[in-house]
Amino acid sequence: MIDDLTCLMYLLAHDDAAEGPYDRSRTELLVRAAALVDLALRGRLGEDGGTVIVSGTEPTGDPVLDGILRDAAAGPGWKDLVRRHRRRTLTEVEDRLAAAGLLTVKAPRTRFGTRRLTVTDRAVPAALRARVSAALHGDSPVREVPAADAVLLALAAAGGVRSVVSRQDQKTFRARIDACTGSLAALAPGLEKAVRALPMTMIAAQGGMGGS
Repeated sequence: MIDDLTCLMYLLAHDDAAEGPYDRSRTELLVRAAALVDLALRGRLGEDGGTVIVSGTEPTGDPVLDGILRDAAAGPGWKDLVRRHRRRTLTEVEDRLAAAGLLTVKAPRTRFGTRRLTVTDRAVPAALRARVSAALHGDSPVREVPAADAVLLALAAAGGVRSVVSRQDQKTFRARIDACTGSLAALAPGLEKAVRALPMTMIAAQGGMGGS
């Protein structure tokens, strides 16, 4: 099972009925944000005086993450890194999941459609949603929630992934979601701000703004 945050975020956002992500443009941003957090957790990305810092030159072993490290080396800020090359990153994650046998890929139905993607084992995203649901509904302190689960909860809430965080959940557990998002500040204050800004970033992206 692939357990890096980019793949886990994709599986959380996948919609069987849609044969792909619940919302492709939003998932592009969520997957990029997940990759940035993953790299920060690995100690490969940090922050100094508001500037994104890349640590180390060795490859991570994940082509998706290595591509984002190259993007970061060019000197953009966190919010720009979330938006940059997001379509490419999403396709790379889908290809990785397909190569691992977790997705099947079919050609688009129409000339201008998108390829159709089906999760091969529905138990995998179901188990993942159960993990994130436990993080949301649990009564243990957020600091005791596994880091990956807290990140996935924060991103799913920011992206409006309703199969994971319903509108009612968003209201009822607002403080817990906020605490999970706030935990990102320990990695990099700017990264936390970028995740909090995701709803507005998504609105801008769907209006054709913010790169590709």
